[in-house]
Amino acid sequence: MRVQLLHIADCPSWQLADERLRRALRTVGAEVEVERVLIRTPEQAAARGFHGSPSIVVDGVDLFPHAGAPVGLSCRLYPTPGGSAGSPTVGQLVEVLSGR
Repeated sequence: MRVQLLHIADCPSWQLADERLRRALRTVGAEVEVERVLIRTPEQAAARGFHGSPSIVVDGVDLFPHAGAPVGLSCRLYPTPGGSAGSPTVGQLVEVLSGR
């Protein structure tokens, strides 16, 4: 399994997403490295289908697809039980990773 965390440099949420992703991976027993990918240009965003920072991608698939979301260098919000947040919760990540 290839796990990537795509982000922009000034995203305030990518480090929290990274921490939660690593916790979720440990919870599901997946011993894999998380590759951090810095998206710097609109061209890189377009080439990767990047829908905002942070984005969590496993084997080339965005774990939280959002139909109609624009591609570009922007921050991303996730619907969580506590409201919109800059990162999915550990529980949300465990749920989606368990289904893979």
